[in-house]
Amino acid sequence: MIDISVSNLVKSFEIGKNILDGITFQIQAGERVGLLGRNGAGKSTLFKILTGELDYDSGEVVIGRDRRLGLISQIPIYPAGYTVEDVLQTAFRRHRAIQEEMERLAAAMSRGDSSPETLRRYGELSARFEGMGGYDTETAVGKVANGLSISQEMRGQLFDSLSGGEKTRVNLGRLLLEDTDILLLDEPTNHLDLRAVEWLEEYVRRFKGTVVAISHDRYFLDRTITRVIEIADGKAEFYSGDYSFYAIEKERRYIERMRQYEKEQAKIDQLEKSAEQLRVWAYSGMDKTFKRAQSMERRIERIRQRQGKRPTKARALTARFGETEFFGDEVLTLKDVGKAFGDRQLFENVTLQVEGGERIALLGDNGTGKSTLLKILMGEEQPDAGRIKYGPSVRTAYLPQIIHFDDPSRSLVDTMLYAKRGMSTQAARDRLAAFNFRGEDVFKPVSVLSGGEQSRLRLCMLMDEEINFLVLDEPTNHLDIASREWIEEAVEAYEGTLLFVSHDRYFINRFATRVWELENGRITDYPFPFEKYREIKEREKTAAQASHAAAHAAAAQAAAAERKAAAKGGRAQQAARKQLTIVQREIDKLEEAIRAKEAELEENACDYEKYSALYAEKEEMDNQLLQLMERWEALSQEAGE
Repeated sequence: MIDISVSNLVKSFEIGKNILDGITFQIQAGERVGLLGRNGAGKSTLFKILTGELDYDSGEVVIGRDRRLGLISQIPIYPAGYTVEDVLQTAFRRHRAIQEEMERLAAAMSRGDSSPETLRRYGELSARFEGMGGYDTETAVGKVANGLSISQEMRGQLFDSLSGGEKTRVNLGRLLLEDTDILLLDEPTNHLDLRAVEWLEEYVRRFKGTVVAISHDRYFLDRTITRVIEIADGKAEFYSGDYSFYAIEKERRYIERMRQYEKEQAKIDQLEKSAEQLRVWAYSGMDKTFKRAQSMERRIERIRQRQGKRPTKARALTARFGETEFFGDEVLTLKDVGKAFGDRQLFENVTLQVEGGERIALLGDNGTGKSTLLKILMGEEQPDAGRIKYGPSVRTAYLPQIIHFDDPSRSLVDTMLYAKRGMSTQAARDRLAAFNFRGEDVFKPVSVLSGGEQSRLRLCMLMDEEINFLVLDEPTNHLDIASREWIEEAVEAYEGTLLFVSHDRYFINRFATRVWELENGRITDYPFPFEKYREIKEREKTAAQASHAAAHAAAAQAAAAERKAAAKGGRAQQAARKQLTIVQREIDKLEEAIRAKEAELEENACDYEKYSALYAEKEEMDNQLLQLMERWEALSQEAGE
C-alpha cells in the first residue's frame, strides 16, 4: 500500500528557479525514510506541500486514502491562556468528539430512547472509542511527557511563557499523542537533550505507521531510517539503507560518475582533434572528409548531451583555528563553584581541573545549567560561590548557543573587517569563501542569514583568533550535515584544549576524551571517552534494575520458602536456611561497602589514577555481589524444597 505518491512535482519561489524541479517518488506504508539535502534544498518546502500548507506549480501529490498525516516543524499558535496540558490535550480532539456524541446518546437512552439505531450507534462509538485508547489518554500523556522531560510543573505553565526549545518539545509531544498514520518529523531532535532523543528514537522504532524524517542528527538517522531520499538541485536520488550506507554509497556514486565523466571528456577531446584535422583536410581539397567531420561533430554533441554537467560535491572546509603555544599544564581550575537563580540551585561545590590538550564534553539534561556554567567560565555570569582560575598563558574563544552580532545590518564582509582591524577586503573574502560564503553572498546583511549560517559566520571569525582554549556551546545546532562535517574537520585539526556542550552524539563520540555529567546540581567527572561513559551508564542502569528486581524476587522467594519450610521441615531445608541467613548478611555488608566505595569515587573524581583504581575495586565488588545473589537464589530454592 502506498502512503505518499509524488509525481513530477515542481515548486518555485523565484521566476526561472525551481526549488523542486520534477521530483517523483513513492513511500510505502510502514517505511522509515530519511529526507536529506543541504539547507535550502527544499526539504521543509516538500513537507509543507504534503500537508497542504503550500500549493505547488505543477505535478501531483497523493496521500493514501483515510491516512492521517502529522507534521512537526513550526510551532502552531494556540489560544491565549492555553497551558502546556491544554496543548497536549488537543491531540485528543477526535476522542473528545466521539465522547461528546456518546454522552448525548447516553442522555437520550436515559430518557427512554431504546431505538435500534440509537443502541447500534452507541455500541459502534463505544467500540471505536475504546480501540482509540480513549479510556487511557492520561497514561499516554504521562508516558510522552516523561519521555520528553515535560514535568508535571511544566504541564501547568502557560504555553506562551515557554522558551523556543520547550515549545518545540511540547509540540512534538502533541504530535506523538495524535492518532496519525504518517509522521513527518522536521528536525525533531533540535532542543532535545540526550535522554529525550534516545526516548524519541525508541518511540519511532516502535511506531507502526510511516515515518519521514528531516534530520541532521546522524545517530538518529542510523537508528530510525531504512531508506534515504536526497534532494539536490531540485531532483531526488534514492538510497536503500540507513545514513551510514547513504554516506558510503553517495561517495561511491560520485567517484563512479566522475570516472565516467572524465572518460567521456577524454573521448570528446579525441573526437574534437580528429574533427579539426578532417576539416583542415577538407579545406585542402579533400571534399569527402567534410561530411566525416560533420558526422563526428554530431557525435560529440550527442555525447555532451548525454554527459550533462560535471559531477560536483560539497566543498571541503579549508580554514583552521589559529593556535598559540601553551605553556604549563594547568588550563583551568574550578574550586567549590556554585550558582543559583532564586530558590533554584543549578549546581554547587563544583571542583574540577582542566589540563592542556584535553577534550571535554559537558553533558546533562536541558535546564540543568550547562550553558550557565560556560557563561561563568567566560565571565558573562558571576558564580554565587567558589572561584575560577585560568593558567597564565590561556587564550580562549567562545561560540555561544545564541549568536549575537554588534550590527546585524552590516554585510558579511564588513562584519569581518570591523572585527578584524587591519584585514584587507580580499583576505576577508578569502576567509568567508573557506566557509562557503562566496560571490554576492558576502554582501548580504547578517540579519538575513539563517541560524546555521550565523553559526558558520561566527566560527569563521573565531578561527582567525590565536587561541589555545576553545569553548563551544551546541556548535552543530542548525547546521546541515555537510556544515557539521566542516566544523568537525576544523576541530579535528585543532590541537588545543576543548570544552563543549553538545547533544550531537556523533560529534561527542568523535572528540570527547573526558565527560563531565551535570545532574542533580553536581558534576560527575568521567575521565573516559564517550563510548566508555555510555557503557558505564548502561551498566549502572542495568544494575539498578537488577537490584530492584532481585529485591522483589528475594522477598517473594523468602515468603514462599518460609511457607514451604513450615509445612515440610527437614534437615536439608534447615541447613539451607542457615546458609541463606549467612549469605544475606554477606550481601548486606557488601552492599554497604559498595555504597562507601561510590562515595569515595565521588570524592576522588578529579584524581584520574585514584579514580580508575577505585573504579576497578568497585567493579570487583559488583562481581562478588552478583555471585552472592546467585548463591542466594540457589539456597532459596533448596530451603523451599
